[in-house]
Amino acid sequence: MATTKWIIDPTHSEVSFKVKHLVISTVTGYFRKFEGSAESASDNFEGATVSFSADIDSIDTNQTDRDNHLKSADFFDAENHPKLTFAGKISQVDGEYKLIGDLTMRETTKQVELDVDFGGVAGDPYGQTKAGFEIEGKVNRKEFGLAWSAVTEAGSVVVSDQVKLILSVQLVKQEKEVLAD
Repeated sequence: MATTKWIIDPTHSEVSFKVKHLVISTVTGYFRKFEGSAESASDNFEGATVSFSADIDSIDTNQTDRDNHLKSADFFDAENHPKLTFAGKISQVDGEYKLIGDLTMRETTKQVELDVDFGGVAGDPYGQTKAGFEIEGKVNRKEFGLAWSAVTEAGSVVVSDQVKLILSVQLVKQEKEVLAD
């Protein structure tokens, strides 16, 4: 069976995360450098295999000191673990698209399930075929070794364990089909 390869269009994609700070507000961060691809037998992406990686050093929370802390050994340890990776498959579960696969951070791999809103396929003004997705889910950062924690004098947690992942992804269809084994 022939499959089509799609690659992330980084100029029309965004990879972000949100985490509660002091339990009263949310901090948003981004990975500015990332890449990924999907291989699919059809344009509805059912059963498509997906791979993704993000450069830890590209974290941007709009605050340099916080970014440096996130890159430190307290959190991602970018010096020793420069990328986070994901490998999985798009499936339909009870009529809803899900992205299920292995997320790896700091050499710890856990299976995650993310919700997928498939926006469809369209041609752009330059003759390219694009596919759009909104992907969301939650992970527990401590399960991946991002265990730094602090509590205020009043007993509030400084950084929540739960992290919300939000990806707005546009894929570009590659011209050549790949023959699957």
